[in-house]
Amino acid sequence: MWSLFRIGRTAVAANLLTQIAWRERPWGTWALINLYLSLLSGIVVGLQYDYATPFYSTSAIDLLAPYGAFFRSLHFYSSQFFFFCTVFHFCAVYPKTASYTYGEWLKLLGSLPIILLLLFTGYVLRGDNTGLSAGVIAEHILVAVPLLGPPLNDLLFAISETGLRKVYVHHVIALDFFLLILLWKHLWIYRIRLQDHPAAIAAVLLFAMLITAPLEPAKLGVDYISGPWFFLGLQELLRYLSPLVAGVIIPCVFLVILALTHPAGQRSGFFLCQTALWLVVYTVLTVIAWNR
Repeated sequence: MWSLFRIGRTAVAANLLTQIAWRERPWGTWALINLYLSLLSGIVVGLQYDYATPFYSTSAIDLLAPYGAFFRSLHFYSSQFFFFCTVFHFCAVYPKTASYTYGEWLKLLGSLPIILLLLFTGYVLRGDNTGLSAGVIAEHILVAVPLLGPPLNDLLFAISETGLRKVYVHHVIALDFFLLILLWKHLWIYRIRLQDHPAAIAAVLLFAMLITAPLEPAKLGVDYISGPWFFLGLQELLRYLSPLVAGVIIPCVFLVILALTHPAGQRSGFFLCQTALWLVVYTVLTVIAWNR
């Protein structure tokens, strides 16, 4: 009886995910469209960017480079859209991943934190108020990890010692390489031709033309600086908990729970509910931090 209840609960949760995500194919297609636009516009922006003078360089792209503001906005928003479409696509294909091996499942999940790290390093590389404060917070979180913290910080950030050189290298090379490895199978399954989707491409281009990507210069007398939108919940947790607990243990617990939601697992329904609960709590924390 309990096994039947467990199977039923898993089926209901999977069905809800599928309904939320609507249909499978559009989200995968839109994710790839935005990924390609992000990569192409990132090449244009990267050719004009200098990590030694990040804020001046980013400002110069907007003001001096031909169509610089458009390409920076296109890179920024297409990257954000890529993440959102990827999440919805993941929800849509969730029932089908029951046939995946656990290794394939972990590779699929591993792409999500890599995409978030790409978004995060992109914020840091802007060199503005939000980016630099986010980089400093990330350094403090890593350094708080016993034993492994300082070496990890030296590998990933080390902003206070080397500036944004390592962040830049990870953003344009290392993280993209790991993402390609993790998504290689899916990139073959969901291959598309950009010329077949003019309406979706036009919508992203128009959005980038109308709304300029954010850039926040330092402001005197401002004590509280909001980080990137996906960082706000963690930033709020840091007000009440230590960097080790708020910035390392709690996110790692979430990743472990998410890894246990494999549809073929015996308790996938239970862990799926725990994942949803974690996301609800994190959303509430994000809203609180947003309104400060």
